[in-house]
Amino acid sequence: MIRDLRQAVRMLLQSKGWTIIVLLSLALGIGVNTTLFSAVNGLLLRSLPVHEPDRMVRLRSVSENQMGRSFSGYGYIRRLGPTFSYPLFERLQESNETLSAMAACAPIGQVNAIVGGSAELASAFMSSGGFFEVVGVPAFIGRTLQPSDDEPGAPPVAMISFGYWDRRFGADPAILGSSMTVNGTPVSIVGVTPPDYAGVQRLGDSAPDIHLPLTLDPQVNQRERLQNATFWWLQILGRMKPGVTVDQVEGNFGGVFQAAAREGMDSYLAGLSEEQRSSVSNRERSAVPTLNVSSASKGVYEVSPRSTRSISVLSVVVVLVLLIVCANVANLLLSRAALRQREFSVRFSMGATRKRLIRQLLTESVVLSGLGGVLAIIVAYWSRQLLPTGGDSPLDWTVFAFTGGLSMLTGVAFGIIPAFRATRLDLASSFKATSRSLSRSRTVMGKSLLVLQVAVSVVLLVGAGLFLRTLSNLRGVEVGFNTQNLLLVPVNPSINRYDRERSQILADRLKEAFQAVPGVRSVGVTRTALLSGSEWTNSIHVQGRELGEDESLNAHTMIVSPEFLQTLEIPLLMGRNFSLQDDSEAPKVALINESCAKEYFGDASPLGRRFGFSKERSGEYEVVGVIRDTKYSSVRDAPPPTVYSSILQRPSSRMTFVLRTAVDADSVIPDVREATRRVDPDLPLGSITTQAHQFEQRLSQERLFASAYTLFGGLALLLACIGLFGLMSYNVARRTNEIGIRMALGAHRQGVVRMVLKESMILVAIGSVIGLAVAAAFGQLIESQLYGLAPTDPMSIAAAVLAMVLVSAFAGYLPARRASRLNPTIALHCE
Repeated sequence: MIRDLRQAVRMLLQSKGWTIIVLLSLALGIGVNTTLFSAVNGLLLRSLPVHEPDRMVRLRSVSENQMGRSFSGYGYIRRLGPTFSYPLFERLQESNETLSAMAACAPIGQVNAIVGGSAELASAFMSSGGFFEVVGVPAFIGRTLQPSDDEPGAPPVAMISFGYWDRRFGADPAILGSSMTVNGTPVSIVGVTPPDYAGVQRLGDSAPDIHLPLTLDPQVNQRERLQNATFWWLQILGRMKPGVTVDQVEGNFGGVFQAAAREGMDSYLAGLSEEQRSSVSNRERSAVPTLNVSSASKGVYEVSPRSTRSISVLSVVVVLVLLIVCANVANLLLSRAALRQREFSVRFSMGATRKRLIRQLLTESVVLSGLGGVLAIIVAYWSRQLLPTGGDSPLDWTVFAFTGGLSMLTGVAFGIIPAFRATRLDLASSFKATSRSLSRSRTVMGKSLLVLQVAVSVVLLVGAGLFLRTLSNLRGVEVGFNTQNLLLVPVNPSINRYDRERSQILADRLKEAFQAVPGVRSVGVTRTALLSGSEWTNSIHVQGRELGEDESLNAHTMIVSPEFLQTLEIPLLMGRNFSLQDDSEAPKVALINESCAKEYFGDASPLGRRFGFSKERSGEYEVVGVIRDTKYSSVRDAPPPTVYSSILQRPSSRMTFVLRTAVDADSVIPDVREATRRVDPDLPLGSITTQAHQFEQRLSQERLFASAYTLFGGLALLLACIGLFGLMSYNVARRTNEIGIRMALGAHRQGVVRMVLKESMILVAIGSVIGLAVAAAFGQLIESQLYGLAPTDPMSIAAAVLAMVLVSAFAGYLPARRASRLNPTIALHCE
């Protein structure tokens, strides 16, 4: 084996240019597959970097759940309920016999963290006292949060992440015992989490900046939910005792869970009046879910269909690229093997066996792929940041093992056929200089591999065309309002303990301050920004409209200021807009969009009609106007039925200011921040962005697909053309004598060019036809990702074929031109 390796290295060093081309091809092919696998590993395969993650379990509820009135979830949620109430957690903890530790926890989003008088938004996480015992993570410095920190009346403390400690405190170890303010609550810093700790929410996430005990929830979040048995908002984790199984944990808690859930709802209903208990929302609350216990070794978030879809589409792309690379390298090996016929013949004649030569050639292939795999790690490290999901996943031993295995498989895949072909020799004919039979057989194989490359390239080019046109179509979608020169400024006064009344006063002051900023034309306020990805829906009940037993009406909801329509330039089609007189003392009014008017009020005018958000209050709101449809959260989806309420009548603790500017919106951001600081220095602003940028963010997946298919389609086209150039150059060299005879007999140079070009373009045509057939067959797999066109879009297909033909014609023309310039006398001497 050592001798084979030495021989392989010597042979590769003899052809440095050829070796470099092969290594670069392999680095790209294996590298992009490694990049994608690292993302998959980070999202799906890797375990949390905590102590014995396989012993961690998570609790969820299954089936319909009428035992709660408010449910919170974090991230994408499948059919299982991910959260529980705090009283229910306490009941489970009391009956625990199978877990060595258990904890309730919840991410609480961004908080206002004030350090040394400087306010800044930070991500926060709350947990019960046993959380760090469950995850088995020690403190990097200081100590972790303890059960005693979660007792009522305990001194308020916090633990911060390593990244936040380094970023905000300069990694100063003297911060232990120092104070910071979180949403107006002073807390003492008691510890720092380790550098590799990333939380338990989802693989690939970074650790929350601040960890707080659950007992601080009423002060930090200003919400009375900690002892509310019908408010389900906490995730529950546990660590199994040695030898305990998941089924045993489920058996331990299953009955207790259902009884506690039922008791919590019964207790709530008992505190209501008879009229409240008989309301639609409270009648017949009988559906009690069952408990599900599963592994938490990979975190407690589910992978969203969007992420899965992205990975699936990209998987097809990178596998096709690797297939092209293998075909291209196999072709290069075939051509190189033809030049080594004499070497193989000599070795055969000296007693070498075919098995020995095949082993030597496969060793050379595996050495090539191994070196390509090393370079692929570099490619993967650089390119993993280009992925929208899993980009921060470490290149751990799993990724290295995948790259090594893929390199070995690739080396065998592209090396096996050339090795068998090269060693199938007839010694008598191989020593004759005029023998071309072996070359001809190798040419057939080379042509087959080239056809494969062209076919795969066409598939990728068609995909590139489809996604580029999809992206163009989506960018041209009419969203219903003017997205240019709009600045979005999110503000959350509740993190500074503003109640709704004070929040409204703050909103008025900020609106005046923003209106005074040079370049700002108008200012509107909304609770939910359009095209932000956030959705808020409610059931509505139209007065006088009877619904079937299982029938319901749902509408998306917007809470806006009277200036909102003018600022976004949304036309009013019927009736009137909100006015300053539509305040909390006035009768409640609403605007609806065209879709809502058509779907829920029919052809008659909806003006003056009434609706409510419950059956008992179906006459609460009067429709005073109809506005044009706008896209809500998705650019793809049709505008949903939408109800607009006045922010003066439904104050919100969270709001987004929408500024219409007369200049470039980005240019006023510093003045907007300064205006906010003058109104409230302790009020941190979220990420200020433009509506145009937010619109582009909604197209991130389409942009990724278009970029990936275009990049890899171009790479595939380049590899296919390199393969075509190499094959035709080899064929021209092989047919030198034939071409010399043709020219000696009077053939014109143009005829020789046409002959060589015809041979190359026939291969391209065959590959293109096969590629189009494959693209049509698999088009349905990406049909749901397209917009405004079919998978068989003629323009995309024509563009792909045209690009393939033009570039291939150029690649084939170069050897053809060289063949036409042969000197017949010299060519005839070649034999």
